[in-house]
Amino acid sequence: MSRIGKKIISIPQGTEVKINDKHISVKGPKGTLDLNFPSCVTVKNENNEILVTVENPEDKTERSLWGTINRLIANMVYGTKNGFEKKLELVGIGFKAQVSGQKLTLNIGFSHPIEFPFSKDIEIKIEKNILTIGGRDKQAVGDVAAKIRKLKPPEPYKGTGIRYVGEIVKKKAGKKVSATSS
Repeated sequence: MSRIGKKIISIPQGTEVKINDKHISVKGPKGTLDLNFPSCVTVKNENNEILVTVENPEDKTERSLWGTINRLIANMVYGTKNGFEKKLELVGIGFKAQVSGQKLTLNIGFSHPIEFPFSKDIEIKIEKNILTIGGRDKQAVGDVAAKIRKLKPPEPYKGTGIRYVGEIVKKKAGKKVSATSS
């Protein structure tokens, strides 16, 4: 049995869920999200609660799909009601970011500014050196944050680069420290 798959997903006020055969659509204040799920998974909406089950709970593949689909639907319900966000921090002298329309322009130590286009579903806000990436789809928000971080990951000697807020970067000792210890 899947502990995660058995969890009941409650539908908050103002959120509408439609289930058609092997397709679920969740509509809330932040927008609409859709998901197609496999034929072995059954999703039911009873008394403002979503129940996810599988045909054969002893099968390893179906059991893993059970928990995965349950959490995907839970994230859809939460995202359409509240939304998700990730925060990135620009660490470095002269590192700047600017949003214009659906394009993020980053000055992160290269000879040229980097332009990063993003979709309409994603919202990016900038306060000083903190980028806040938000949206209703958890996967899309995390993907955009990871792609932005990948442009200039934190380097281990000075710690400059783009990192998640609260991320700890282990710094390595430079040449000076290793030369004096010999």
